[in-house]
Amino acid sequence: MKNFSIAIISLLLILAVSSVFVIYEGQRGIVFQFSKIKRDSATDEMMVYEPGLHFKIPFIETVRKLDARIQTLDEPADRFVTSEKKDLMVDSFVKWRIVDFSTYYLRTSGSVDNARALLKQKVNNGLRTEFGNRTIKEIVSGDRDAIMSKALESAASSREDLGIAVVDVRIKAINLPTEISQSIYERMRAERTAVAKEHRSQGQEQAEIIRATIDAKVTVMLAEAQKNSFTVRGEGDALAAKVYADAYSKDADFYSFYRSLEAYEKSFNSKNDIMVVKPDSEFFRFLKDGSDVKK
Repeated sequence: MKNFSIAIISLLLILAVSSVFVIYEGQRGIVFQFSKIKRDSATDEMMVYEPGLHFKIPFIETVRKLDARIQTLDEPADRFVTSEKKDLMVDSFVKWRIVDFSTYYLRTSGSVDNARALLKQKVNNGLRTEFGNRTIKEIVSGDRDAIMSKALESAASSREDLGIAVVDVRIKAINLPTEISQSIYERMRAERTAVAKEHRSQGQEQAEIIRATIDAKVTVMLAEAQKNSFTVRGEGDALAAKVYADAYSKDADFYSFYRSLEAYEKSFNSKNDIMVVKPDSEFFRFLKDGSDVKK
């Protein structure tokens, strides 16, 4: 009897625990009866449970909890076409939350992945329309805020269609596709290379002109310097000749004697020199008894 009482009490505890469920803040609950959504008997609408402590029929009813907080849809960048038929890679994200849990569950079966796929399609349709009405220049020059506002307005219909309220639509980055960016880069590089070659050739041309001008100036300066040197040398030679002539005219015998002494000095300066000269040669006339030297 005691064991039977314990079994009954245990069964009652299990039933009590199984009949209670808690919906936490930021969540909403939907109850199923044999895989069918529990509805309000008066309105025949789906029953959505708010945060708090609730009861259900054990083993018959099950609870599925849905996230009621603001969620983020952040998918990889998508390709959009502008009014110029130019492709752009747009990286955006969406802030959303469930506002009509009945509609949300009926449209998505409670699957977050289904909800994201449907929401992404709706938001991208709005963005595609806005990008298709603008040129790249308009998009880059400041129409991004207007595009986000229009996309947010376009996504407002998701409240009725999906039971989702789009809180915000933001564009993080707008880029050209990789293949287009590469072709633009190559074209810009080719243009810059051509400009660099042109500047380099112009610089070489100017360098040749400057070098030729300097060479011409140097040639003229050297010619003038050589001319001046010849003039100075001629004047010096003329002055020396005049000095020699004046000296010779004053005392020819002394001048002859002085020049002979210079000749002796240069001739006898080296001991290795050999001279073959007659003793009675005119060269030695001042080395004789000196009778030829005037006193």
